Amino acid sequence: MITNTDVSKTLASRLSPVALAVALTVPVFSNPVIAQDADAAEEQKFEAITVTATKRPQVIYEVPIAISAFDGDKLAEQGISDLTDVGKFVPNLNVTGFSAGHTSSVNPFIRGIGLQDHLITTDPGVSVYVDGVYLGRQVGQNWSLNNIERIEVLRGPQGTLYGRNSIGGAINIITKEPDQGDLTKINTEFGTRGRVKADLFVNHGLTDTLSFNMNMAFNKRDGLGEFINVPDAEYDVGETEDVSGRLSVKWEPSNDFRMVLTADGNNGDGGLRPYTVLIDELQSDRYYGGDNPLGVALRNTDVTPEGYDIYDNATGEEAVTGVSNEARGLALTTEWDMNDDYTLKLVASTRSSKYKAGLDDDGTIYSLDHYPERGEADQTSIELQLNGYINEYTDFVAGLYYFNEEGKNRQGEDSSYNTWSNLLELDQETTSKAVYVNVRRDLTDELSLSGGLRYTEDEKDASASVSEAIGTVYSSDNWDEVTWEIASNYTFENGMTGYATIQSGYQSGQYPARPYCLFGNIECFVASDNITAVNYEVGIKGRVNEYFDVSVAVFNTDFDDLPYQVSKVTENGFETDNQIVTQTSRGIELDTTFNYGNFSMMASVGYMDVDVDEQDGYKPVAPLTPDLTLAIGPSYTFDLEGGDSIRVRADYSYRSDMYGEPSSLASRQTELDSRELVNVDIAYTPADDAYTVALYGRNIFDERYDNARLNTGDYIIQVLSNDASEFGVRFSTEF
Repeated sequence: MITNTDVSKTLASRLSPVALAVALTVPVFSNPVIAQDADAAEEQKFEAITVTATKRPQVIYEVPIAISAFDGDKLAEQGISDLTDVGKFVPNLNVTGFSAGHTSSVNPFIRGIGLQDHLITTDPGVSVYVDGVYLGRQVGQNWSLNNIERIEVLRGPQGTLYGRNSIGGAINIITKEPDQGDLTKINTEFGTRGRVKADLFVNHGLTDTLSFNMNMAFNKRDGLGEFINVPDAEYDVGETEDVSGRLSVKWEPSNDFRMVLTADGNNGDGGLRPYTVLIDELQSDRYYGGDNPLGVALRNTDVTPEGYDIYDNATGEEAVTGVSNEARGLALTTEWDMNDDYTLKLVASTRSSKYKAGLDDDGTIYSLDHYPERGEADQTSIELQLNGYINEYTDFVAGLYYFNEEGKNRQGEDSSYNTWSNLLELDQETTSKAVYVNVRRDLTDELSLSGGLRYTEDEKDASASVSEAIGTVYSSDNWDEVTWEIASNYTFENGMTGYATIQSGYQSGQYPARPYCLFGNIECFVASDNITAVNYEVGIKGRVNEYFDVSVAVFNTDFDDLPYQVSKVTENGFETDNQIVTQTSRGIELDTTFNYGNFSMMASVGYMDVDVDEQDGYKPVAPLTPDLTLAIGPSYTFDLEGGDSIRVRADYSYRSDMYGEPSSLASRQTELDSRELVNVDIAYTPADDAYTVALYGRNIFDERYDNARLNTGDYIIQVLSNDASEFGVRFSTEF
């Protein structure tokens, strides 16, 4: 059992003295000592966020799961510019990026569950939704978080309402819906590292029944290193440039019927993500010993020559210096209030995405191991929901769901493994169908009970080719599962809400990502079994007093047949296998918000212990899963004469050390050091609120940290963050 004392001891051992001093102030917020005018304190109010985590609007305190919510209009002042930044401020959430070195990849890990690969035969364990539409692929879909109404992070399995691929949790991005208001917003940023960012948002009512909004954005940032052996490379290491747009049209002919049609797209280009290769540490025969076709004995100095740093890249292959992505989407949401009690909703979407990326795994000028690759995916989804009230005590949501995805990944003649072409062709079509229902009933004024069921059928048709001599190998498999949930909410006399939830989750089996095992066993291209999860959780959330909000959750989640990806260099290529494990994740999470007069502070703490059953004589670890996460964000607004104001905000984020892959605890070679990041934002707003101009700093102490590490057996790939310090000015206005 985890106690407050245990957490305090862990904090004390992991955090810097400054961070610890700030962290330990959190429990005393309910007894503030800040001197403020009594009348101002009396007028200080919270506005509780309404969320749609249960697919119907609820105040966040009423949702019987652990959830964090972010107001879209306040993301910039917190230093959040993409989903990776969101991962710095949610307890037990870590967002990383690897995926063939692409700068736009997003890989969330919640409570020890996630996936750092991107190939079409793999599925993430945390689902991402935009306006109710599931995003099957994250590479090539660079969400810049403009035009965002709200972001919700749901922690724990969400198998009933969100279905497959949400065994770790779900992230909901809700955009701003068109309305009859006339509004234009302009946001710009100019900063160090060549930052140039601009976005335009326009909302306008065309007629009494028709309205639209649109968002156009441009975002550019320089890199952190150079391709020292490719002088004509178009982009530097880590350089990014992205153009995106989104148009929504809403037709509301009556109070009972509304339809929203949305089209979006983005194009991104840039340089390969920063990474380096560690050769000396393993001293393999093939690389360190020179037992390769070139007969070249490699060292770390071949990867990082004298006079350069690890953010430079020594590849001699132009094909792996650049990355690109594009995505297109079209979605239609229709709602019909059939009567006062029932609403019918249809969400239909089609999306496509493409990317180009790839790594030079040996990291040197020699043509040994480089893998430029391309991928694409097309998906279609349809969800039909019926929600409403059976009587004054009972409400429900029920639905039918269909999802289809076709995708492929290609490594061709321009890739090589030890100087010969390293072919990889993967194709997969996935079809998923589901039916679900969730019912909530108020038993008394204080006590409510809810429960849900979902039945899912999945089918995958996959093929792989790693050699023209072997040819293409085909395989098909199907899975089905019933997931369920039961939860209770109780409102105490002081207004706080306690809840207890038992929920299950499910994910269909997965095929090997890089099946070079086909050279020795043509039957190795088979999918794993159903992945299942059961989560037990209790928590309390709500308003302690008029100044202080709190949410606490304690959980225990059991996972069966969970695939860990293990990559290694073999005689035939860079092979990735699924290692099937049984895992238990348990921990505690705290979210708080404090407001008193002109002062406010958010804070979150997550502590987690992940236990994995022993495998073949050694004990794996959950990859990219820190056992301690912490975020603190104080803010103070200075009122000036005449009504002008200056708001000062700082945000601190901590992630403890973790492992880059599920290697044995005895191996320290893939361990990632802990990291502490600090953002600051100083914003001036005149009395008429005509504009806001701010000085910002992100990662102000220039913390350089590892994003991931892979031990291939011959070398270690050290994936570096693209998150160096940045300072600049932000300007926003609306009219």
